[in-house]
Formats: sequence, C-alpha cells, structure tokens
Amino acid sequence: MHKIFKNGSILVSSEAAMVALGREMAATLQGGEVLGFVGDLGAGKTHLIQGILEGLGAGNPAASPTFSLVHEHADGRVPVAHFDFYRMKSADEALGMGWDEYLTGGSVLLVEWADRFDGTLMPEDTRWLVLKHLSATERSVTLAE
Repeated sequence: MHKIFKNGSILVSSEAAMVALGREMAATLQGGEVLGFVGDLGAGKTHLIQGILEGLGAGNPAASPTFSLVHEHADGRVPVAHFDFYRMKSADEALGMGWDEYLTGGSVLLVEWADRFDGTLMPEDTRWLVLKHLSATERSVTLAE
C-alpha cells in the first residue's frame, strides 16, 4: 500500500475514482491487515471500502454496516469483516460482539469511524486512512500509519 501513497495524499474527484482507488489498494492485501477509515460523513469511506471489496473479489457490494455494525465477506480472495463504529456507544459494545476474535482471525478488517473511543480498539499496526472533503466533488485520501 505504501507504493500507492508514496507521494502523500491522493486526490479523488468522483465516487468512481474512489472505488477505483479501493480496487488498487485491494491488490496489496493478503489477510490479517487492519485498516481504519477516518473522515466526516460523506467523505467517501464506504465507496473506498466498496472498491477494496470488489478488488478482493467479494460478491456482495459494500454497504455501510451502520445498522448491523459488521458485515462479513468470505467469498473473495481473502475473508473481510467490514465494521462501522459510528453507532457504538462504548468500546465494550465492540468487545461484546467479538472484536478481539476478529483481530486474531486472519480476515482483513475494514473499520469505518475507527477513531471512536480515541482509537483504543485499534491495534498498533493499524493502517489509518484519513479522508477529507476538499470541495463538493474532490476528496483527499492519506495513509497515516
């Protein structure tokens, strides 16, 4: 993933470009990685994750798991668990749904709103992706490990 972000932030000018960036990022994933996605509402987190899932060959498109908190995708090149911490009220809620088991299960973990609870749930080797609005259509994506 470092090669993709070697020049710093990537500017993205459309939803399709965000999905394409995600597909490119998927090629670098082997299983067991934890990616934390941070950004305001509408910054493009779910579109980026959609591209990652497509790139990994997952059959179901990404949808924000805001209401179910986690979606599992086991039909691609590597298994993926897509989390959304936005509606969680406490870190204990994530722990209660088996967060620790997911961390050791070998799946790629894609976590929207990963900075909730001051990021304390995220492991030390998390790859942080920071998405920012630049204009109505432009976003920046930065890898901040």
